[in-house]
Amino acid sequence: MVQKSDQPTDKPSEVMAPAMARVRLMMLVSAVTTAVAIAAVLGVIGYRVFVSSGSGGAAIVNGTLFLPQGAHVISTTIGDGRIVVTLDINGASEVRMYDLKTLQQTGTLHFATEQ
Repeated sequence: MVQKSDQPTDKPSEVMAPAMARVRLMMLVSAVTTAVAIAAVLGVIGYRVFVSSGSGGAAIVNGTLFLPQGAHVISTTIGDGRIVVTLDINGASEVRMYDLKTLQQTGTLHFATEQ
């Protein structure tokens, strides 16, 4: 005759041990992945701040740009290391580009109507 025992053969802690180990492993992988992602973001931000520290408004040289007689400034734009000045010279439009650091003229665009 087989007797039934009131005691379970497996303890709950023995059944849950593999599951808990797997949960701990997944938590560890998640924490390491998060730490690597945060380090990467901080690294990129630090790199951008370090590289761009030499650019900006402090790089502009004080100086004077001479325009032809009768020229009127329509607009100016600063960007990408250049100053772009749009002029009206005796009724004709012209765009002049200057280097931001040296204020040397780097290009000119003349506009005319088609015939």
